[in-house]
Amino acid sequence: MLSKLKKIFLNESVILSIIIINTLIIFLTESGINNYMLMHFDIFITIFFIIEMIVKIREYGFKKFWENGWDRFDFIIILLSVPSITTLFINSSLSNLSVILALRLLRIFRIFRVFKFFPNISQITKGFARALKQSRAILLGFVIIIFISSLINCCLYKNIAPEFFSTPLDSIYTVFRIFTLEGWYEIPDTIAAATSPFIGKISRLYFCLLLCGGGIIGLSFINSVFVDAMAEDNNDDIKKQLDRIERKLEEIEGKRN
Repeated sequence: MLSKLKKIFLNESVILSIIIINTLIIFLTESGINNYMLMHFDIFITIFFIIEMIVKIREYGFKKFWENGWDRFDFIIILLSVPSITTLFINSSLSNLSVILALRLLRIFRIFRVFKFFPNISQITKGFARALKQSRAILLGFVIIIFISSLINCCLYKNIAPEFFSTPLDSIYTVFRIFTLEGWYEIPDTIAAATSPFIGKISRLYFCLLLCGGGIIGLSFINSVFVDAMAEDNNDDIKKQLDRIERKLEEIEGKRN
């Protein structure tokens, strides 16, 4: 009996099914369906995940268990969501504490485990990490540009358009909004309406240049570098295949000669 139970906790398909069920339960409860059975079933799943971690640590040993990235991810998520079990033992007024109940939402992140079953996921992950590594200098430069532009805009427009540039943090959000082309035109229009026609035209020109430099050219450049780095493995494979074909053609030509 214990052997069969252990197989259940070590079965990846079973664990993934429980994770999906848990996600659906959280979806229902957050949609306003506060069913007594759903609440207790949610707590039961938390206990199930705790037992899963204990079984895996006993089966593989903590060192081997911790070497697996997915197991480390699951362990941290489950450890952080354990306080949600206390809602079963405290009175109803305290059980409505949003901080305690919000901890159980962390278990939703375990749904990422489904990526483990995707083909070539390790290659995709390595490609993503390599792309981040190769483009980190460009990303850092982009962040610096946003920071400097935000400080300049805050100094120039915090009294003219405080809803956008009242503080450096507000200004950073506004500049990021401009770079993503999200309602950017409202910002210079607001400034133009609050100032003279000359300053309004200069401000519109300035924000158009900021949009072109950071939002169109800057983001396009970052995307191109990132995509090129992600596709580097495929390019290497194609180059190797072309080299093999070229060598075979040279061998065939040499034999003919």
